[in-house]
Amino acid sequence: MQKYNQSDVKVIQKQPLREGFLNVFKLTLQHRLFDGNWSAVFEREVMDRGHAVVVLPYDPQRDALVVLEQFRVGALNTDQSPWLLEFVAGMFDSDDESPEQVAHRELAEESGLTTDSLHYALTYLSTPGGCTEQISVYIALVDSSNALRHAGLETENEDIRVHVLPFSDVVQLLEQGKINNAASVIGLQWLQLHKRQFEDV
Repeated sequence: MQKYNQSDVKVIQKQPLREGFLNVFKLTLQHRLFDGNWSAVFEREVMDRGHAVVVLPYDPQRDALVVLEQFRVGALNTDQSPWLLEFVAGMFDSDDESPEQVAHRELAEESGLTTDSLHYALTYLSTPGGCTEQISVYIALVDSSNALRHAGLETENEDIRVHVLPFSDVVQLLEQGKINNAASVIGLQWLQLHKRQFEDV
């Protein structure tokens, strides 16, 4: 359906503006127009923070989800608590690390859980108007009775409170706007649509 691809963009210059936890670049570029011509040369700033993996730990025996509560600096300027309700998530540590390796590592670090049943759900671009980040979502079938009550790495300034909640309660939190970060909303809505395939596992 889509008319064009990566070969229909010319990046003329990529200028670093900031390097750190968040890298920012200024791109000078042009791309094909739908009439077949090339656009004028223009500039865009883009943030590169790497890619991430999100894991929804689901216990089919108890019909429960493991939900994390932790501080997020990006939520400071909102009218809600900056301690968000979300799921296991983490960044790639290296270019040769697979999404599945990230999923298993973060599941252990942030909830104390392991899984032999990890299922790919989807990958999406978090905010492609100005950020390169891709997020891959997985469902991990777990025994939620083994979840830690508190987790996270001190070296990464993580202080995570771990909740085990009935699936229906988590859906209520979503409907009440208490789960309000994109990765958790998208992952939970995907699981609502596909949950039946995990119930008899």
